[in-house]
Amino acid sequence: MPAAPPLHAGPEGFNAAAFLTRDRVGAGDGDRTAVRFPGGSLTYDGLTDRVRLVAGALRRAGVRPEQRVLLVMPDDVELFTAILATLWAGAVAVPCSTMLTGRELAVLVHDSRATTVIGGEAFAPQLAEAVAGAPDVERVVLTGTAPMTTAAESLTWDALLAGAEPLADPHPTWAESQALWLYTSGTTGKPKGAMHRHGDIRFVCDTYGTQVLGIRRDDVCLSVAKLFFAYGIGNSMFFPLAVGACAVLEPSRPNPELYSTLAAEHGATLFFAVPSFWGPMIAADLPRDRFATVRRGASAGEALPARMFHGVRDRYGFEVLDGIGSTEALHIFISNRPGEVVPGSSGFPVPGYEVELRRPDGSVIEGPGEQGMLYVAGDSVCTGYWCRTEVNRAVFQGRWMRTGDQYVRGEDGSWTCLGRADDVLKVGGIWVSPGEVETRLLEHPGLAEAVVVGIPDDDGLDKPVAFVVPRDPAAAPSEGELVAFCRDGLAAFKRPRAVITVDELPKTPTGKIQRYRLRAHAAALPGATAGPGDPEAVV
Repeated sequence: MPAAPPLHAGPEGFNAAAFLTRDRVGAGDGDRTAVRFPGGSLTYDGLTDRVRLVAGALRRAGVRPEQRVLLVMPDDVELFTAILATLWAGAVAVPCSTMLTGRELAVLVHDSRATTVIGGEAFAPQLAEAVAGAPDVERVVLTGTAPMTTAAESLTWDALLAGAEPLADPHPTWAESQALWLYTSGTTGKPKGAMHRHGDIRFVCDTYGTQVLGIRRDDVCLSVAKLFFAYGIGNSMFFPLAVGACAVLEPSRPNPELYSTLAAEHGATLFFAVPSFWGPMIAADLPRDRFATVRRGASAGEALPARMFHGVRDRYGFEVLDGIGSTEALHIFISNRPGEVVPGSSGFPVPGYEVELRRPDGSVIEGPGEQGMLYVAGDSVCTGYWCRTEVNRAVFQGRWMRTGDQYVRGEDGSWTCLGRADDVLKVGGIWVSPGEVETRLLEHPGLAEAVVVGIPDDDGLDKPVAFVVPRDPAAAPSEGELVAFCRDGLAAFKRPRAVITVDELPKTPTGKIQRYRLRAHAAALPGATAGPGDPEAVV
């Protein structure tokens, strides 16, 4: 009979920050550049030393293992090292959007019960409002020369680090230990903190990073998505550091001119963006040679229209691998593969994940062609939402997670997004996918972006309304032209009943379209609803 394990035996030790820094030094990457930022760069040796120093400073300041450290900072070396140092010290990093108001940040500060808040100098006003009256905040750290005026202990970033002793060894966390909380955008309700473990980080590196993206030691990664976004932290931290590659950080707001210049300057080989960036990038007609070093692109956040895939490949010479991921899964779990892209689809399940479609009654859809709710299972799925019991019971069902996305599987095995469950429209008794109408609109050469939402008529029946951003505002296609264009390529009932031209589309901090704002805008327009006798209200 085998001997019983000792009573003190526990889970296997694993610290994600050590995996991404110290372990790379041990693998011989110490002299390689790990990260570039506007003020310079750090090798893996330098990054590991900096992480140890910041971790030691946090420990000296009073941060204890498993406490939450909330970060509101631009994509620069301070945020990069602070996230890793928080994990090294055994605490939980909570990076938050820099686009949130003070009131919105206050919700996250209170909800996370963060004891430490670290912020960029430019966000001091929002942070002051966010921490005012927060019962759990013990200290606030601000970059720049002046500390914040607050009831909690207040430090500058330099004062935090001054005289600190490096924390030589990482806290003995386990793969199961909490590492990172990422708040959902909260566009349709109260934001929810998805709780991720140290092991989740290694899993996404081993699955999507290695087996789909094919990241290599000599890659240079440039991401439009920021570090506070699940997609962005994988692109700019997890994937490059896991293999000894290089990440490029840029704190400024993304635009095609800037990022194409950065791609050329740094010799970027992997370029990550979202559909709301790819469209304007194509329309900008940038010099092709700026992307001469890019061997592969990636896209997530929303479905990438086929027109954008072809536009990037034809204009700039590289493939974009579209996929679907989520904050809850930490990164992409269905993706197109290099050389096997099915334009307009999300591709195929990433190795290590299982996906299935279910009908409203919960039964599983076995064959192709029938749409259903997408469920996913995989080891990077979060342990749940912080303090959201009712939502957890609805979303996390055993090992499966309900994504909220409507999908259909094709005859070739590819998976195609039809939109969020609450975005799919029923027009004249027939289901209509906004994505299908948007794809048709984006085939028009005069459009850069298009979004379709449903507006109820006087009888409460949905009618599709399109919001479009023209490539050239001076030569914007007319409403009649676009409706006719849709009629020519779609069944008549799918056509938009109105087309509204706008300068830009409202987006969340993570780049997703805020459809609820478009619905409210359309509903407020004169003649927004169609009466019972209006022939446009029926098929």
